[in-house]
Amino acid sequence: MAVRQFPTELQNTTKMAKHRSKRYKQAVALVQVGKNYSLTDAISTVKTFPAPKFTPTVTLSFHLGVDPRKSDQMVRGSVSLPHGTGRNVRVVVFAQGAAAEAAIAAGAEHVGYEDLIKRVQDGFTDFDSAIATPDAMAEVRKIARVLGPRGLMPNPKTGTVTDDTAKAVREVKAGRVDFKLDKNGNVSGSIGKASFEPSQLEENARAFVDSVVRAKPASAKGNYIQAVTLAASMLPGIPLEASTYSKTSA
Repeated sequence: MAVRQFPTELQNTTKMAKHRSKRYKQAVALVQVGKNYSLTDAISTVKTFPAPKFTPTVTLSFHLGVDPRKSDQMVRGSVSLPHGTGRNVRVVVFAQGAAAEAAIAAGAEHVGYEDLIKRVQDGFTDFDSAIATPDAMAEVRKIARVLGPRGLMPNPKTGTVTDDTAKAVREVKAGRVDFKLDKNGNVSGSIGKASFEPSQLEENARAFVDSVVRAKPASAKGNYIQAVTLAASMLPGIPLEASTYSKTSA
């Protein structure tokens, strides 16, 4: 099977720079065209980029050798980053009774059942993660069209459908990242902030790579991870060398 590449906007930073800001162009000049970087060198390069007025989020994006049209080749999962994501994760929990009380005690921003579902139906989406108890899912499925496209639908495979709501809330807030294959065969997620120490970003990145590898579908054949790019918000992506992931992705 021919190796597929990331979309052009992720692989050709020179063309991208033509209509970008001065800061972006300065960052592009620091990336060697045609070079695949080690994870350590890629992180070091990101740290040298001219910083915007906010603290950029650093992400890893994977292009996978699977067919997103086939249900048995879906890739999804979660990873608990050793050093967290560096952001305040706003959590909603669909639960009632003791499970709702436990979620509140664990720090969930919004907890409820029918009332909360109605708020979401009416347009409330000011949150980053959604958790539900198994018995609440029958009602939560009614708002799947709202939660699904935003990657917020609770799912047992990511630990967001559970009776232990307190544990789920703590894990999400501590730095758990959920990931899911998109229609183009890509998976991406945050590994922290550009202000993190290089060693923290590297450890988070390696944890993310390992989780994506473990999520490989049994039906996937050939080269599973075909490309990985490290990037920070509003800054150019840096392609990683195959040694970052090839030893565990075959």
